[in-house]
Amino acid sequence: MTDTITRISKLEEQVGELLELCQKLGNDNKDLRAQLQTLTSERSNLIESKEKVRVQVESMITRLRSMEKA
Repeated sequence: MTDTITRISKLEEQVGELLELCQKLGNDNKDLRAQLQTLTSERSNLIESKEKVRVQVESMITRLRSMEKA
């Protein structure tokens, strides 16, 4: 009887630890998803900025070439 109670107590403890781990992993997952969303947004903004700068540089190069020919 005591052995059974000990085993049940041990099992309850393990289930409690498992629940804590699941909660921690859930929180970590939520944080990582938020971080991914932020990084994805930043990446999109950087790509947009890079494209604007590329267009400006190409425009400057075109103007310089036209000045060179004049």
